[in-house]
Amino acid sequence: MTKIRMNTELRNKLFNKIKNVFENEDTQEREAFLQAREDVDRQYEHAHRLAVDVVERSYPPEDVATLRHFKKKYGNPCDVVAKDKCFYFAHNEDLDDEGETKETKSHFDFGLFGNLNGSEYSGDEGREFAVAYFREDLKAMDCNPDIFAQQSENKDNPHKTKHVDACMKALGYNGSYHSSSNDTGMAKTFNDQYYLDVIGTSYCRSRAIACTKDEYKQFEAWR
Repeated sequence: MTKIRMNTELRNKLFNKIKNVFENEDTQEREAFLQAREDVDRQYEHAHRLAVDVVERSYPPEDVATLRHFKKKYGNPCDVVAKDKCFYFAHNEDLDDEGETKETKSHFDFGLFGNLNGSEYSGDEGREFAVAYFREDLKAMDCNPDIFAQQSENKDNPHKTKHVDACMKALGYNGSYHSSSNDTGMAKTFNDQYYLDVIGTSYCRSRAIACTKDEYKQFEAWR
C-alpha cells in the first residue's frame, strides 16, 4: 500500500486555515477572552487613579514642582525627581504575634511586563500578559502570541525561544524587564500611561510609599 505524506509547508497552511476559522467563530472562549481584556482596562484605570492619590499624598505636586525649579536653577545636585510606573506600597495597620505594629508591603508594577506576584523582576507571567493583551497586533505582525500556551507543558527550547523573542521585539521590549525607559512601540505606549512623579531617584525598593490597608487590598485585587 502506498503511503501519502503531506509535506510540512502544506500541513502548516492547512493548520493555519483551520485555526483562522475557529479563532473567528463567536465562541464562549473568545467572548470570555475579549471580556477579560475589557475588565483589565477598567481595573487598570481604577488602580491607577488610586495610585495617583497615594503617590501624590507622599510626593505632593507642589513639592515636585519646587524641586524641578531648583534642578533647573542648580543642575544635577538637585536632580531628585524621577518618573516611575512601579511602586512599593506599604501599610502599618496589622499587628504581629507580640502585638507590635508590622509593616506589610509589596511591589506593584503598572508596566506591560510587570510581575504578578510582587517581585521586582518579571517572569513568564508578565510576558504572557503582554502577548495576550496585544494578541491581534502580534498576529498582524506574523508573530505567534499563543506560544506560551502551545509550549505550556514543555521546558524552554529553541522553538519557544524563537517565537517569544520575536513577540518581545515586536512589542518594543528593550531587553530588561526591570528598566523600561528605552521601550518602544506598543510597550512604550502602554507604559507611558502609568508613570508618576516620585522624589528620590534610587530604586523603588528604597522608598516604600505609605497607604491604608484598604488601599493596599485594592492594589492587591488589581494585581
